[in-house]
Amino acid sequence: MRIWLNTAANSLITGNECDDECSNECARSTFDDDDLLYTSYPYIRTFAQKMRNVTLQQTTPLHFRPCDNEHWLVCHPSGNGRVAVMDTAALALLEQFRMPTTIHDVMQNTPVWSTSAIEEATTLLFQLGLLQDTSQSATTTGQTREETLSAWLHITNACTLRCPYCYLHKTNEHMADDTARRSVDAIFRSATRGKFQHVLLKYAGGEASLQMPNVLATHDYATQLAHQHNLNLRAYIMSNGVVLPQRSIEQLKKRHIGVTISLDGIGNYHDSQRPFMSGKGSFTYVDRTISQLLKSGLIPHINVTVSQRNLDGLPDLTHYMLERNLSFTFSYYRDNDCSTHLHDLQFANTQMIDGMLKAFAVIEEQLPQRRLIDSLIDKANMHGAHQHTCGIGRTYMVIDQRGQIAKCHADIKQTVTTIDADDPLQVIRADRSGVQAVPVEEKQGCSSCEWRHWCTGGCPLVTYRMTGRNDIRSPNCNIYKALFPEALHLEALRLLKYETPMAWSESQLHQ
Repeated sequence: MRIWLNTAANSLITGNECDDECSNECARSTFDDDDLLYTSYPYIRTFAQKMRNVTLQQTTPLHFRPCDNEHWLVCHPSGNGRVAVMDTAALALLEQFRMPTTIHDVMQNTPVWSTSAIEEATTLLFQLGLLQDTSQSATTTGQTREETLSAWLHITNACTLRCPYCYLHKTNEHMADDTARRSVDAIFRSATRGKFQHVLLKYAGGEASLQMPNVLATHDYATQLAHQHNLNLRAYIMSNGVVLPQRSIEQLKKRHIGVTISLDGIGNYHDSQRPFMSGKGSFTYVDRTISQLLKSGLIPHINVTVSQRNLDGLPDLTHYMLERNLSFTFSYYRDNDCSTHLHDLQFANTQMIDGMLKAFAVIEEQLPQRRLIDSLIDKANMHGAHQHTCGIGRTYMVIDQRGQIAKCHADIKQTVTTIDADDPLQVIRADRSGVQAVPVEEKQGCSSCEWRHWCTGGCPLVTYRMTGRNDIRSPNCNIYKALFPEALHLEALRLLKYETPMAWSESQLHQ
């Protein structure tokens, strides 16, 4: 009897308030320490003794998928995000709990299995979230306390590129030093009043690296405030990657500021979406910067904006990122006022599904050791159950170059308050105009979907702009439904290739 599972906590740079120039929110960035508990045989044996008379039943819904004739993928999409692969013996044990039963009862019904094997394997299935204690009342899924306040600092409105899908009209305006400091003050006022434990700053634009001295000075000031308020501070700079001098790389590395680079393809596929003002392509410059960052030990995260223009180039780009062991996120193009006239950026469901499956095929050929399924499907987060896609209207604020505050960077013109507010985040939470934070359970078309706590209804701004509603499923719903099983298949193959299974020998399986 063998069960494969993720036995090491992964450090992921994936997340929630994410588009063409953004890394994901740190709420998605790491696995909890609890994920490691069930990998210890001594722990399992100790815990198993307490469970012999507990009535257990399969958690619902469970997602089953055969990997081959001898291995099955099983997970609970509304649960903790743990994915397991099991052989036929382990699957047979799980099937013993279709109806409420106890470990003791299973022992009586299947005498060919040893007591220790049944106890330990059942305990592992319980730890994986595939079995539940029928005496415990169901808890509200995804209603954990928010601990991270994320803030986008729009350092400059200037940019060296003219990406056709960008939602900004570029100017040379940038955030003044005083405005930057007051912005940080406002963020930490809301963080302390909201009793957050972590603050995540995203230095963006435009091209934030054009104002590198301001970025560094702002971060140094934020570091001081974080120390004063006993808050954990993390930060990223979002860059187009065209130019990042070695001195800047060293300064960022010294301050532990992460780097997210936008890369939409190899060669012409990238150039078609991210050209200079002159129309010249930028890929060779970005490729050089990525190599420079890797050589310097400051590993960038790659954000890919997927549109109809670059879909055919995704396989080559995926190979490029896997070959360099880069973390990456696929984000789907979002229609906006600046780009709505460009029909070749828009995609049909079938186009996106086919294009992504071709990228998935490359991943299957070059399976990485780390788990990466949480960044493969647009805004979806497959690590744990959630009620919201991102922090819009709850735990996120966007501060423009003038100190005005919006709910979303992709809707930065729709400001609702300023940095002079006593508690800007509270103003955002109280605002009832425009896009709203609606729990997935309250969205029409989502409440019965098995993937709802990973998808959470998709990007709320996309849904609001395309439907005029906040309480309805994503226009990309069919894409998500088609890709979730395929992403899980990749994780199953990864587990089988790299993980050592929890195993019970033949001698343990027989009396």
